[in-house]
Amino acid sequence: MKRAFILLMSATLLLLVTGCDFIRTLAGRPTAARLEEIRLERMAREEARHQAVLDSLQRAEKQMADSLAALETYLLDSLAQTRGTILNPSKMGGLFTTKLESKYYIIVGAFRGRSYAERKLKACNGAGYTGTIISFRNGLLAVGVCPSNDLSASLKTLKEMRGKGICPQDAWILVNK
Repeated sequence: MKRAFILLMSATLLLLVTGCDFIRTLAGRPTAARLEEIRLERMAREEARHQAVLDSLQRAEKQMADSLAALETYLLDSLAQTRGTILNPSKMGGLFTTKLESKYYIIVGAFRGRSYAERKLKACNGAGYTGTIISFRNGLLAVGVCPSNDLSASLKTLKEMRGKGICPQDAWILVNK
């Protein structure tokens, strides 16, 4: 019994002095230092994977920004060549006004409230331009002036109106099909 007690005390003392790493080594398991190395390696791999994803997203974002900038430049160049925007009413949900007599109208303003549209129409009529209020299905009321069936004449009139300061720089031409 003394012998068993001495053996038990020796084993307990050995465990207390050497710790778990000794037992792990005897069992063929990794030590605490090796487990820490494995954890750090795993964290480095995860960090590298996350960084790769972030880099990929940044490249895609840059490509989209470059594409949008190129598209914006193209559109601005197109508008500069025509000296104004030309818009088909179907892009705005279609016309609600039943009948327009001419094919082209210079739109000098679009409003949600009828009183604003009437005020702009009155100002245009006072400046000597014939106009009308055009209703769109999306609820906008546009003030169209200088009805014409000739696009080049409409573009020329738009340029003249801009030169006199009567219409805003973002005025556009409505194509009534």
